Amino acid sequence: MGLITKMRDLERYTRSGDPDFTDALARRWDGLPDIVKTPGQVLGRHAVGCEGTHGVFPKCNLACTPCYHSRDANRVRIDGQHTVREVRGQMKLLRKKRGPYAHAQLIGGEVTLLPPEDHAETIEAMRENGREPMSMTHGDFDYDYLEELALGADGKKRFDKLSFAAHFDMFMFGRRGIERPADEMALSPYRKRFVEMFKRLRKEHGVRSFLAHNMTVTPRNLDQIADVIRDTRGFGFGMYSFQPAAFLGDDRRWHEKYRDATPDAVWEEIEKGAGTALDFHVFENGDVRCNRTAYGYYVGDSWYPWLDGDDPQDLVVREAYFTRVGHIMFGGTPAPLLIAQVLRVLIRQPSTVSIAFRWVGRSVRRVGLRQLVANRGVRPTTFVMHQFMDADVVAPAWDLMKRGESSEDPTIKATQERLAACHYAMAHPENDELVPACVQHAVLDPVENMELRKLLPIIDVRTRATAAK
Repeated sequence: MGLITKMRDLERYTRSGDPDFTDALARRWDGLPDIVKTPGQVLGRHAVGCEGTHGVFPKCNLACTPCYHSRDANRVRIDGQHTVREVRGQMKLLRKKRGPYAHAQLIGGEVTLLPPEDHAETIEAMRENGREPMSMTHGDFDYDYLEELALGADGKKRFDKLSFAAHFDMFMFGRRGIERPADEMALSPYRKRFVEMFKRLRKEHGVRSFLAHNMTVTPRNLDQIADVIRDTRGFGFGMYSFQPAAFLGDDRRWHEKYRDATPDAVWEEIEKGAGTALDFHVFENGDVRCNRTAYGYYVGDSWYPWLDGDDPQDLVVREAYFTRVGHIMFGGTPAPLLIAQVLRVLIRQPSTVSIAFRWVGRSVRRVGLRQLVANRGVRPTTFVMHQFMDADVVAPAWDLMKRGESSEDPTIKATQERLAACHYAMAHPENDELVPACVQHAVLDPVENMELRKLLPIIDVRTRATAAK
């Protein structure tokens, strides 16, 4: 191979942005409704959105009120190879439809009911398709399970990093040691125990982690959000995600007037916990009626945004980020290649350096150099609120969308807009289709889980003594 050919290959390899990813972003932007094409919109400019699995392990060993899974979910047995096979197929379709890189949730019932080997194989299948997986759990498992997941049969680590999201709230019944929590604060020791397992994993085996905290919100625990954040902000969670309960999934578990916990009320409580106002328009992920996100960091007990939406200079940084490096896949790209891609941007647009340095200077002044030094830097922490929609509006809205029709009813029309801008997709290889998560839970899960009961029935093994009774 000649020098010129090598140079050409190097030039193509280090371009700032995979062409397939760039094309996927363009398709995503073109498919968004105009109502969400805002200056802060992340979809189509830096990400295609988040993704999730379905129908791969619906069973859970805790009882939750509410639960977004259909009433048949716990009547399907866990089968690790079914999980691996189905996840691989779903991820292949997501890669085909949404490009070579995205964050994807390994979600269903309880992920740690999977044998560790099957769980690990599933994570590897997701990564093979360019997905950055996050395993969704209730957190009620032991360190031995985590260690078996992280290490291979030879005792060496098979993952440099694991991402987990743990769901803790007082409406989850059956957790070991606290069958029926009296309130949210009673769960703080269990939240801490969860994080400590991952700290131990890094200390003993060098496996890093990213941990998120999920919590369902109803009128009964709405006023406890702030205390949860304040009590656990030093534990090690990199994200706090709150989901106002929706009338979705198993209707036997709808026990409250969930809509009394409005998005504004939930966000206000999150702000109380953070100790500051949280601007969810700086960066938007889809429709803000569905998702509110505030990216920032803690210095000690004080939270600061990465970008201040009231500062015009910070908004210049946002636009530069989108237009100059938005097409670079920061996650999943090998460090040498990522450095080369960023360097090419800096060489082509040298003003990026001065924009970045001025932003760093402003950030240091806001926090104070003494504070940064005293607290040994920053702890990145993101606050999120996901507002799922009720089944009784999702079903008719989706039916019309499938027929290419728009509703004149204001409520159904708003639902259609939110579904069109959905940040969270699930894949159906059987018909080459992607669907929003609300559609999966409201329309497709009940039928899917009925079929899974036939495919993966729970077999009641009875002894002779049992049968004789």
